Amino acid sequence: MINIGDKIPDFQSEDQNGNIVQLADFLGEKVVVYFYPKDNTPGCTKQACNIRDNYKGLVDAGFKVFGVSTDNAKSHLKFVDKFDLPFPLLVDSDKKLHNIFGVWAEKKTFGKTYMGTIRKTFVLNEKGILKKIIEKVNTSDHASQIIDQVN
Repeated sequence: MINIGDKIPDFQSEDQNGNIVQLADFLGEKVVVYFYPKDNTPGCTKQACNIRDNYKGLVDAGFKVFGVSTDNAKSHLKFVDKFDLPFPLLVDSDKKLHNIFGVWAEKKTFGKTYMGTIRKTFVLNEKGILKKIIEKVNTSDHASQIIDQVN
């Protein structure tokens, strides 16, 4: 589990197009890594589209945004294409990133207990240091929650 003030370990992951994304390549930029449970589900779609609709503001504020779920590249590509998402979605089917960020955990829904992705967003500064964890994600206004981190 990582905490505010920790340097995030360098990682690499494949995006929806098969490109390798490595955290070290973004030193010097503020990075947002947001974890969501599943492509094409109502809350995850609402969250991704809110980021899409406010993407210019995020970029203007200096953020590089990455979405992460355990879905495969094909699922991510369909999600990106269907909703015209302008940011990469990273594949984490082996849950390596989920484990680094501590977002693969026990969940309960309708009395059923299972393992799954905890929806959380991590904001890193230009040196790769964790500055903020957004634990209570507002899927309808998530971009504002992120942009507020620069103020």
